Amino acid sequence: MSQPNIPNITPVIDVTLKQSITLLLSSIAMEELSLAHILNAEAEKIQFLLGTLHSHHHLTHKSICPSDLFELNESVRKTLHEVLKLEMMLYSKLDSVKDLYSHSHHGHHRGRDWRDGDEKENFK
Repeated sequence: MSQPNIPNITPVIDVTLKQSITLLLSSIAMEELSLAHILNAEAEKIQFLLGTLHSHHHLTHKSICPSDLFELNESVRKTLHEVLKLEMMLYSKLDSVKDLYSHSHHGHHRGRDWRDGDEKENFK
């Protein structure tokens, strides 16, 4: 069996510390937005089943059986559990970014001010 032929790629990403902090915060914000959309979709599932979603008033309480509600509840519970785990990860990520900002803001990052756009860190 032959070994795969992997090209030698050594990209150089040249960003300032300030830019990297901004990118990290943006990624956290985008993930939070995604989770908000997931939570909204779960709320719409509940509203649809209960007939309170504005465009779906054709369902009545008589057409909903308890097993439907239990099934929906379990589905929403599982989704919320996964969202909660992701929120905890994002909180940890944000905490790390705050620490990075705090250290760099006080000039502890290799003696440079984080706001100095001329000094660049090469992240490889």
